[in-house]
Amino acid sequence: MSRTSVALLAGSIGLLLYLLLVLWIGDWVQGLHWAVQLPFYVLAGFVWVFPIRALIYWAVRPRR
Repeated sequence: MSRTSVALLAGSIGLLLYLLLVLWIGDWVQGLHWAVQLPFYVLAGFVWVFPIRALIYWAVRPRR
């Protein structure tokens, strides 16, 4: 199995789990004041980028 295939599978599963977690926490956050909701959703919107970025770099890195 190639790195790209592993990255695709890991990224898809990871994003799905992250989405489920954000939705679960979002249900709880929804009842709070907007000043608490705003940072949560901004943070939740950006946090997933860093692990996916690392995964993409790993997948396309040339083998030595």
